[in-house]
Amino acid sequence: MNGWDELDRFLGTDPRDVGCEKAMELLHVYVELVTRHPEAVRRRYPGIAAHLRACGPCCEDFEGLLAAVSDHP
Repeated sequence: MNGWDELDRFLGTDPRDVGCEKAMELLHVYVELVTRHPEAVRRRYPGIAAHLRACGPCCEDFEGLLAAVSDHP
């Protein structure tokens, strides 16, 4: 990797992406909305949806939290 790949990824970032800090701050709210109103989640929180598409570690946290609440009624 020569640095160009990283630059391309950075420049390709969705401008709605809220970043890790904001995504983690609202992740529990996002997960609850996913479980109750999945059709509304991307419309209501487009910045978090954009971030989860781009950030593997945050997406893993999202999937783990979603699995945890899906296992319990």
